[in-house]
Amino acid sequence: MEKLHDLETFAKILIDKGYNGYFQTQGAYPGRLKDSMSEYLENCQRGLESLPKGELLLTTYLQWTGEDKPRVQCCMWVQHHNGKFDLQKVEITKKDQFGQLLRQSELTNLPMAAVPHAKEAVAMVSDEVRANKVAPRIKRFGL
Repeated sequence: MEKLHDLETFAKILIDKGYNGYFQTQGAYPGRLKDSMSEYLENCQRGLESLPKGELLLTTYLQWTGEDKPRVQCCMWVQHHNGKFDLQKVEITKKDQFGQLLRQSELTNLPMAAVPHAKEAVAMVSDEVRANKVAPRIKRFGL
């Protein structure tokens, strides 16, 4: 089992990997990663929220160019135990402007050090990756 990280270290690792946008914790509490998680945990301590039995869900957009364009969203399931955190699963999805799934990639059981950089995560579901793998067309007849 990998070492659990405190909130400060957990947030720093993800921010250093390019996950520096706005997040939502458990579908609410919008803000930067550390602020969103802190606000949620504070409300749990006050009794306004209850800690989930399994994992916390963090969501963010890795690529957003407007409502009428495709977007890349990242969902992270984070284990929480006595103020320490460990990433359990990362799901990267690319959806069109209507919310229809175009591509999806799921990463599980990876240590924090192996979490891909945000740009690499976008590339996992990007159309450019597929376009580069298509074999070039060969001209058979020269006219």
